[in-house]
Amino acid sequence: MVTLIKRLIYIGALILAAFLAAAQPPIQSSVPTSGPQWDLVWADEFDGNRLNMTKWSYEVDCWGGGNNERQCYTDRLQNLRVKDGILSIIARHEDHVGQAYPPRLWRKPGDITERAAKPFTSSRIRTLGKGEWRYGRIEVRAKLPGGQGVWPAIWMLPSDYTSETGATAGEIDIMEAANIGTECKDCDDGKENRIYGTLHYKRDLPNIKSSGTTTSTSSPAEEFHTYAIEWSSKEISWFIDGETYLTQTLSPWAKDLPANAVPLTPFDQRFHLIMNVAIGGSFAEKRNDGGVSLEGYPKSMDIDWVRVYQ
Repeated sequence: MVTLIKRLIYIGALILAAFLAAAQPPIQSSVPTSGPQWDLVWADEFDGNRLNMTKWSYEVDCWGGGNNERQCYTDRLQNLRVKDGILSIIARHEDHVGQAYPPRLWRKPGDITERAAKPFTSSRIRTLGKGEWRYGRIEVRAKLPGGQGVWPAIWMLPSDYTSETGATAGEIDIMEAANIGTECKDCDDGKENRIYGTLHYKRDLPNIKSSGTTTSTSSPAEEFHTYAIEWSSKEISWFIDGETYLTQTLSPWAKDLPANAVPLTPFDQRFHLIMNVAIGGSFAEKRNDGGVSLEGYPKSMDIDWVRVYQ
């Protein structure tokens, strides 16, 4: 009798485990199951209760990104939180005074100590010196903040970037959005839901050129989506939840580069990943309702994981 009861308990436990496993949502990686074999080479699942400083660094300044953005980036817990497997980059409406320029823009002794004041705070983190790749597949699963003037971005810069590198500088925007949820005549249901995939490149400063497109996705501020690129020596493709919506080859930017440029320049070098939430700036404020709304703060971009394959 005791043996029978034990067997029944064991069978019940197996059934319960199977039920719980079936109830768990599948991992929403968009790595293809056919085609090239991808190997995971770098990842952050945001376990624990603080940012992993072996993988990320904070950028701290009140510069405004060169786009007249209205935030100071800080390394405070109020602007970045890791909890329950989610990294949250949090923008707040609050006055803040901080370093005016990032170190790469220091040109004279006074730049190091110059201060600036902004009416918002947020966070911007990067993998420079801790995660850098030349080609591969980069995936980020995220839920975006909404509101007029809110500008979340997941993007990449060359690791050897300086502001004087001209044609050798480039930028890969994996995901960029602005004003999610606001009125939009060209969007589904009349609400802003567009995701931007873009390359920026330049022949000489300040003549920055760009090429890319937008696509609409459902409920980007209410649901997690997986934003990804596949980047090779021949082309770069953009994906949302495993579906490709853009592929760019050499042709869009080759005409703007020197005749002796290496093929795929400037996208043939080591890049690092950046994630941030900006407030205001020309990209956000010139679209939709215009300006920056003060409603609904704080605003948070929640990131489930980052995965890099090669």
